Amino acid sequence: MAATTDHGEHTDAPASPPSPAPRRRGGGRIAAAVSLLGELLITAGLVLGLFVAYSLWWTNVVADREADKQGDKVRDHWAEDRGPVGLDTKDGIGFLHVPAMGGDEVLVKKGTSTKMLNNGVAGYYTDPVKSALPQDEKGNFSLAAHRDGHGAKFHDIDKLGKGDPIVFETKDNWYVYKVYATLPETSKFNVNVLAPVPKESGRTKAGRYITLTTCTPVYTSRYRYVVWGELDRVEKVDDERTPPPELR
Repeated sequence: MAATTDHGEHTDAPASPPSPAPRRRGGGRIAAAVSLLGELLITAGLVLGLFVAYSLWWTNVVADREADKQGDKVRDHWAEDRGPVGLDTKDGIGFLHVPAMGGDEVLVKKGTSTKMLNNGVAGYYTDPVKSALPQDEKGNFSLAAHRDGHGAKFHDIDKLGKGDPIVFETKDNWYVYKVYATLPETSKFNVNVLAPVPKESGRTKAGRYITLTTCTPVYTSRYRYVVWGELDRVEKVDDERTPPPELR
């Protein structure tokens, strides 16, 4: 449509601006919801990552510090030498040495409660089957420790094989055991592995055994991993506390 100027000239009328496209009411809301969901997932991932770091790393740091403190206390008692020191003490009964699992000493205390094991120690069973102690003439010295987190003292239990040494150190003696059987997976309710004569290991007669137990598979507690050893010999501790050949 034409318009006339004051001078009689014709010009085109200015075009009307285009009409805005109709908005999709639901589109904005969906985009906002997706954005919010994405942010929540990222936050959840960060929280989960921090939790995993805490569970698998920081709890190890805290437990190792506590275990070292308790272990130092036991060795201080031994060094004071106030006469015979009972093996079964509240501070700890001795130290486990397993070269195939890295060789770090592990303080052993009475009991296998979660609270106890969270301190980065191994514990000997008092329930459901009462453990023998190394100095007993016969029986099964049965132990448990965490495989992941809280010190993870038995993390590398799967590295143990037939013939590997397991050494238990007390104030007066080194008890040297040799691995003779393993059970990579069994029910956590299978208490027969802790029996005085662990028949599932192939033994049928009373002897002096040691049993290590922990959770499996790694990072779960669904089943139990079991290692059995039998006493090979006992060595007296000398003034220098010279370890047996298996630990040198």
